[in-house]
Amino acid sequence: MSSVLLEKDQDNIIHLVLDRPNASANVMDQTFTDDLAAAVNDIQAMDDFAGVIFRSTKKTFFAGGDLDSLYATTKENAQALHDMVTKIKASMRYLETCGKPVVACINGAALGGGWELALACHHRIALEKGVTLGLPEVTLGLLPGGGGVVRMSRLLGLQAALPYLTEGKQFKPEKGKELGLIDDVVETAEQLLDAAITFIKANPKAQQPYDVKGYKVPGGKPTNPALAKMLPIAPAMMRAKTKGTMPAPESILSVMVESLQVDIDSAMRIETRYFVELVCGQVSKNMIGTFWYQLNEIKAGAARPEGIAAAKFTKVGVLGAGMMGAGIAYSSASRGVEVVLKDVSQESADKGKAYSENILNKKVKKGRMSAERRDQILALITPTTQASDLAGCDIVIEAVFEERGLKAKVTQEAEAQLDASAVFASNTSTLPITGLAESSARPANFIGLHFFSPVDKMPLVEIICGEQTSDETLARAYDFVQQIAKTPIVVNDSRGFYTSRVFGTFANEGIAMVGEGVAPAAVENAAFLAGFPVGPLAVTDEVSMTLMEKIRNQTIKDLQDEGKPYQHHPAEKVVDQMLEDNRAGKLAGAGFYEYPKAGGKNLWTGLSGKFGGDADFALQDLKDRLLYIQAIETARCLEEKVLTSVRDANIGSIMGIGYPVWTGGILQFINQVGLKQFIHRAEELHEQYGERFAVPELLKTMAAEGTTFKD
Repeated sequence: MSSVLLEKDQDNIIHLVLDRPNASANVMDQTFTDDLAAAVNDIQAMDDFAGVIFRSTKKTFFAGGDLDSLYATTKENAQALHDMVTKIKASMRYLETCGKPVVACINGAALGGGWELALACHHRIALEKGVTLGLPEVTLGLLPGGGGVVRMSRLLGLQAALPYLTEGKQFKPEKGKELGLIDDVVETAEQLLDAAITFIKANPKAQQPYDVKGYKVPGGKPTNPALAKMLPIAPAMMRAKTKGTMPAPESILSVMVESLQVDIDSAMRIETRYFVELVCGQVSKNMIGTFWYQLNEIKAGAARPEGIAAAKFTKVGVLGAGMMGAGIAYSSASRGVEVVLKDVSQESADKGKAYSENILNKKVKKGRMSAERRDQILALITPTTQASDLAGCDIVIEAVFEERGLKAKVTQEAEAQLDASAVFASNTSTLPITGLAESSARPANFIGLHFFSPVDKMPLVEIICGEQTSDETLARAYDFVQQIAKTPIVVNDSRGFYTSRVFGTFANEGIAMVGEGVAPAAVENAAFLAGFPVGPLAVTDEVSMTLMEKIRNQTIKDLQDEGKPYQHHPAEKVVDQMLEDNRAGKLAGAGFYEYPKAGGKNLWTGLSGKFGGDADFALQDLKDRLLYIQAIETARCLEEKVLTSVRDANIGSIMGIGYPVWTGGILQFINQVGLKQFIHRAEELHEQYGERFAVPELLKTMAAEGTTFKD
């Protein structure tokens, strides 16, 4: 069976029906390439036809490229991919130059290759609802290789096309119509087809705008004086964002500029060459492996216990209306869940609700939400001081200060109001769940849900299982996290769990560098050049050194109670000195950075006087220390069974603690370096910087066995 069915209707119009056999979606692979080419050959042999309509039998119009084949492509077999892409483009190019109108009936999502197919049509009609359009390839380290860069650049112009290509910005049909990329938006499938037929009858000799003699690209070609002034700045601005660690955006910009200086067929060849090069590169392999395969496994419930019915939550209690609690309340209410937001004073509770109101008001102001929808969401949040209002909650999330006594008190107070089946979750970032559960009358229902700040923007939730947490509680917690549109990872209990524990090594390593006399700007820049979104000093200011001190003191006390030694870190002396100087961080108005009243921030000039700033250093050492210390700690988490899957480690490291995206995650970083090479470099760092870089036995065993990190 063919994935492209050719039919001819009573109006002499050819319908190319996209219907991949035994699949839920159409994909751009070798089979589709051959089937489309065969359909085009049949069309070429026809004496006459009025036009062509592309339509789909699937819920989506077209799902895009076949990532399985792209992931398997290497430099050794790259010619096959090059030939396939060239063949697809030849078929598309014939249809758009055949002298007959070609229409895309977009009935569902058209992303990546699907949008490229639509762009090759003269007329594009989309359903009003359920349709998303765009070219998100850059988010997987790729560029659109089916003509997407070339056509978008010609249709929109270089500047206007940039966010849709270099950032992978997606859009809805109405926005597409505003951009001139969608010609008509209709409500029903019947109207979709009727509109296509009407267009074909009215435009018997349709052409693409850029194939019409005299067509001018919006904003001009790169030789246009106005554009020529901007172009030298664009790569610098892009490099400022990517720090040279992400080749795809830079390649896309290169294709955009180069393709606008040649004819369209030459432009297509340029795009193909850049595309194949990216596909064969390590960064795309990293990103596809993590953000496609591993993320989809998480979405499918890979770590969710089997055999437990899915839970639907209607009412959630949030204890503590500070920034974290307010963010959890917003994330829940925005997904239709009723929220009881409890604090010790009504003023604090009301302030917590106001957090949601501020976010929603901004959306209304920008036209992204109606006032009616805003009011519906706000009506779901009840700020209160009364524990009795928690009655009927399916789940309660405690988000109070990191203090055991306080957490125990609010746990017991809330549990007295809950049904026996309700889940109780702590949003603690460091305190072991098993210990916190000791204050619970139902430890089997007790679990950790570690959200990240700001909750409304951060996509990850770390689910922590205590020793007595039941499978049913884990399953229900997993369901809740997904219900509020967050990504769950599941870890076992320990001090700091996974993300906080590993994140702490990043902050401490940067602080230790300052203590060694490395220039603070060099520390921050080393992080940026390695691909971290924020430097360790800036992120420490956000967390606050007061909190770091409290966590350290609590850890020392707990370990003493357990009869275990505490390992001091060289960063502690720097933190203590900063606190002594009343420079605790951003909230205190002063930390490693200055925070002028006029806004913005800059590194405190007094740092060099305190700790020196003229020590010799090798930039690669600074970068490696930040990358390797987190990787080593993650390997320890696996060794200790805190982590139980590679996917959770990789996704958690990028979405939760800002490990560089280009790596595909912490464990994939080790994979790409190679176990033996990683161990060799770690041993060098161990010898130079101390015991914290000691290589875990797990890595040595894996290197001896020749294995890598795979779920």
